[in-house]
Amino acid sequence: MILVILLPLGLAGWISTIDLDQYTLRRWVQAPFIGLGNYTESLGSGLLHSIWISVSFAVLSTLATIPIGIAAALVTQNAYRGRALVRAVFLIPYVLPSFVVATVWRTMLQPDGVVNNWLGADGSLWLSGPRSYWALILVEIWAAWPFIYLMALAALQSVDHEVHEASAVDGATWWPKLTRVVLPYLRGPVLLACLLATLNHINNFTLPFVLFGAPAPDDVNVMPMLVYVTSFQSLRFGLSAAMAVVSLIIIAIPLFAYLRAVRLDVHEEGGRR
Repeated sequence: MILVILLPLGLAGWISTIDLDQYTLRRWVQAPFIGLGNYTESLGSGLLHSIWISVSFAVLSTLATIPIGIAAALVTQNAYRGRALVRAVFLIPYVLPSFVVATVWRTMLQPDGVVNNWLGADGSLWLSGPRSYWALILVEIWAAWPFIYLMALAALQSVDHEVHEASAVDGATWWPKLTRVVLPYLRGPVLLACLLATLNHINNFTLPFVLFGAPAPDDVNVMPMLVYVTSFQSLRFGLSAAMAVVSLIIIAIPLFAYLRAVRLDVHEEGGRR
């Protein structure tokens, strides 16, 4: 814990308070201390815009993957001929490396690529301009929905068979059975999957980096891309560390909220017993 997590976090926090760049890197221990100067500068360096892009992109991607993943889990829950093949096909987007997915979609989204040919919109730009934001969401949805599918499928397997038998005896049709019997069992696992998926979307660097290159267009300049460009292209290591710390705080807020909610649920269940 100390060597792998706490020390790197402490070092990143300290670097974010010094003026560390290409000129002071050789003697980084003696770099000038500027306190919150990097944090103040980061607010005027596009960080707020990147936060908005990252959060909105992550939330929209997660909301779109939830119904797709649950529907796929329901399709493959019961046994039928070819179910194993369908399950394997559903996992293809998830098991492919991110750089492979981004490379394939980058080729498809070229002005003369397959997507424009399908849509009959020759010459449309998907990798720059306002459409790049929706292109990023589209590719992220295609690559990420199998994670929701796996979590939902695992939750469906844990539903007690007696519950299904009782609902069948009561004459419940498929819709009441789905909304009042099946989906309540999925609430906990799906909420956890949504949290993990949202955090993964916010932290996703490989996909936008390969899809759009660096520096990325302003409409898809997510936080990991901004930190990368600031650190390894502009060589402002102190400023990029401040941006990384802010990103960590943003990610930690929903995580701690979820952990707090789970802890309260455990105490409530224990009290009822």
